[in-house]
Amino acid sequence: MRPVAILQHEANQGPGYLAEFLHQQGIPCETFRADQDQPLPHRADEFSGLVVLGSNHSVNDEQPWIAREQALVQDAVARDVPVLGHCFGAQLLAKSCGARVTRNAWPNIGWSKLWVTPDARALFGGRAQTTVFNWHYDTFEIPPGARRSLFGTHCINKGFTMGKHVALQCHLEVTEDSVRAWCHESKHELEHVQKSPAVQSEAEILHDLEARTDELHRMARSVYHQWSLGLRRTSVVRAKLYW
Repeated sequence: MRPVAILQHEANQGPGYLAEFLHQQGIPCETFRADQDQPLPHRADEFSGLVVLGSNHSVNDEQPWIAREQALVQDAVARDVPVLGHCFGAQLLAKSCGARVTRNAWPNIGWSKLWVTPDARALFGGRAQTTVFNWHYDTFEIPPGARRSLFGTHCINKGFTMGKHVALQCHLEVTEDSVRAWCHESKHELEHVQKSPAVQSEAEILHDLEARTDELHRMARSVYHQWSLGLRRTSVVRAKLYW
């Protein structure tokens, strides 16, 4: 089986539980750091699927690596290679499909309850509500042809599906260790970020962390399983073409 390509951008925002799930399923993966000038694949169909993780950047930042990643996401959509976007990755998928990405009314940082649309409940293991981890300032419009999957009190567009593609304006991949490391790295940000009902303190984020991440992973397993059903499973000899 061809590997899943994972586009990572921050040391503390790695594939986490997603990597664990893929390993358990015997699905190989290959990680790329375009933000560190690592070449990206030229064609998305060299891989069975494409995952785009979070970033401290906005998709609207004028960075050459963001433009290269957007081109790869557009190629994946055109070739029907399943894309899974987390936070920045969801925004990049939305933008790649012609939707606008703009500043949300307020920052959304910490744990929050979201509602699952009826159409998306099979994706989320039958849940009508779920609690997720968030860390974002921007929001996306729902692209033409896509359907909203998640919505929240402080951000209406928290997820969408479009065929085999899944966008999540949240983080299902985080682990206890990655949340702690993220909070430690971002202490200054948490102390000075705009106060709002959608921003939690470090203490609030870390409260009951083991139980929260365990529940998050139970839900994430359903999402990742459903997304993985669309992966291309034909084995081919890969000719590596990078740009």
